[in-house]
Amino acid sequence: MNDASNLIQALREREWRAYLWKKRLRLKRPGFSILSTNCIGGVMYHDLGLEFLTPTVNLTIPIRDLIKLAGNPRWYMALPLAERENPGGCPTALLGDVRVNFHHYASFEEASAKWEERKRKINWDRLILMATDRDGCDYETLRRFDRLPYPHKLVFTHRPYPELDSACYIRGFEERGEVGVLTNFKPGPLKRRYLDAFDYVGFLNGAE
Repeated sequence: MNDASNLIQALREREWRAYLWKKRLRLKRPGFSILSTNCIGGVMYHDLGLEFLTPTVNLTIPIRDLIKLAGNPRWYMALPLAERENPGGCPTALLGDVRVNFHHYASFEEASAKWEERKRKINWDRLILMATDRDGCDYETLRRFDRLPYPHKLVFTHRPYPELDSACYIRGFEERGEVGVLTNFKPGPLKRRYLDAFDYVGFLNGAE
């Protein structure tokens, strides 16, 4: 990089830090627990400088399995994780009939220890569900998610579904059949992720 490029990059990073700081200032009510299908919840906690009050961090859970877990979360969270073989892949476990893929952990032992530590911190009075229309999610699955008896839930989708209260349309993935990785950064002069198209701080502030 030349000096001009270095300066542009430094300014971009400075603006990004200021952008995250403003998000933190806007947050009025921390203390929520996000149960999510992927890293989205963890990224929100990280952005806002919050403690992880959920075990669903640095992992993926298929949306159909998250729906099962959300149907009886206390029962599922009381179950032990059972390690499953995943040759050549990440540590994987079953929580009853719910599959958990620990993508960002070196071993099942490490992942299990973090799961047990964080599940004890769940605020059962302020549960929030978050999902994406990935991993073979079809319309009926979206409808099942939308019918879950949680007042604060979101499923990020690659196309609009105005008839579904929980659907949040993210532009840019219409031709893919599912949303992409929302924590990836978009091209452009400012450092922004696809996730940043949604005002998640405003959403979290409304999670009574």
